[in-house]
Amino acid sequence: MDATLDTLENVTYDELQEGDTATYSKTLTEDELILFAAVSGDVNPVHLDAEYAAGSMFKERIAHGMWSGSLISAAIATVLPGPGTIYLEQSLAFKRPVRLNDTLTVTLTVLHKEPKGRVVMGCVVSNQDGKKVVSGEARVIAPNEKLTLNRPSLPRITID
Repeated sequence: MDATLDTLENVTYDELQEGDTATYSKTLTEDELILFAAVSGDVNPVHLDAEYAAGSMFKERIAHGMWSGSLISAAIATVLPGPGTIYLEQSLAFKRPVRLNDTLTVTLTVLHKEPKGRVVMGCVVSNQDGKKVVSGEARVIAPNEKLTLNRPSLPRITID
């Protein structure tokens, strides 16, 4: 795969091999946390209210578990197999909390290929200390057509 940061290139079903891996990383910022709450509608105070969160088992605000799960989706959509992939199923086990400014890395591994373009992927999300925060499996339909696309530019979003 010769994709640059400005392009997205997929890996087709025929190109995928058991054991193939890829990674995707992102840091949880204050803005990311607030935007995820706004978009999802999940306004649990453990995510948004520092005073409430200080009295919780976590002692501070934490990320929505599905924010970590959404990084798996982003990795599948942009890295492996990449553009054209159809997401069918996802299992998730939340292992530890994600805190503001944590940098998470998703590691995808092709576990096995099934008929009709289906692929089972192992999904592990680890923090900057190498500690597992989420694990699970995804089942996807891998693309059968090779694609190299310009990475779309998204609008800048500001928070009031």
